[in-house]
Amino acid sequence: MSEKLIIVEKEGNMAIVTLNREKKKNALSVELRKQLTDALSKLAKDYEIKAVILTGKGPVFSAGFDTSEFMSLTPENMQAFFEASWQYHVDVMTFPKPLIAVLNGPAIAGGLDLALMCDFRIASETAFFQHPEIKFGATPLYTLLKPVVGDGLARDLSFTGRRIEVNEALRIGLVNKVVPADKVLEEAKLYAAQICESKLETLMAVKKMCIAATNMEEFSKITKTALGG
Repeated sequence: MSEKLIIVEKEGNMAIVTLNREKKKNALSVELRKQLTDALSKLAKDYEIKAVILTGKGPVFSAGFDTSEFMSLTPENMQAFFEASWQYHVDVMTFPKPLIAVLNGPAIAGGLDLALMCDFRIASETAFFQHPEIKFGATPLYTLLKPVVGDGLARDLSFTGRRIEVNEALRIGLVNKVVPADKVLEEAKLYAAQICESKLETLMAVKKMCIAATNMEEFSKITKTALGG
């Protein structure tokens, strides 16, 4: 049986999805990404659930993709690895209900990408953000940053890989709100409760417009190329 890398808890009309790989700083392994998309797929079909909160266990939201897996790639399985990575991004981006990222700590590289794929970002005062992978030859996803912070800042963060502290993240619109670490999940639940006051059909109609505005076909094409597809 696979290790339980994703925990799903339901509270009324909301669900809390937790990345459960604390010892590895919630690194996004292939198996974790699969369990996450499987969980979201089930929640998409659960008509009791109107909003989903996504967070990480422990002091880190996510340190990004599990780099140890890159070391074991062979020419034979490399293409399948990148195809799965591309599909994971598309699956999260097209989740049909409001998705709230609770940034309980740093969101780095692919962890930042995951936060950006959510509709809202509520951050702990302990959080910070960075795309350090550019220093190691990996491609930051400018396409995810641009709609959130604008073209100029997206280029800045993608090319430099510089660290963004939480107050700057709030100022540039990378996060929607900053709260004390012990209040961040509580704040997200209050926010989700406001969302849940509306009808599910209406919420999903708004999310459908958000997805359409993203131009998923173009996003998929660019992301697939960037990820080696």
